[in-house]
Amino acid sequence: MKRTILPILAATVWISISEFVRNQFLLQSYWTEHYGGLGLSFPAAPINGAMWGVWSLLFAGVIYVLRTRFDLRETFVLSWFIGFVMMWVVIGNLGVLPFGILPAALPLSMLEAFGAVWIVGKLKT
Repeated sequence: MKRTILPILAATVWISISEFVRNQFLLQSYWTEHYGGLGLSFPAAPINGAMWGVWSLLFAGVIYVLRTRFDLRETFVLSWFIGFVMMWVVIGNLGVLPFGILPAALPLSMLEAFGAVWIVGKLKT
């Protein structure tokens, strides 16, 4: 049990911190400006933060499952695609993705996914 819960919780913390720093510090102006241009306010209420925490936990769980079946590289590629590429396709389709964030978000999301995969791999053994 400990070899399952600890890696998932540690990866959740890493993912949550990464998401918060990227979206609330580094890219917040892109988000607020884009949403403002749509006549919306950027959703930053506590419930939105809590839902990102749930997303982080689910993403860490998916990474854990993938890491039990695939090596580091394969798990990284699959988890990054599942966690980010698919999300960007959906929110891009909805018109709420500020495409200007992608030059920074691409490498930062890769670092986030790789870090979570690495954490899970180190702690699950």
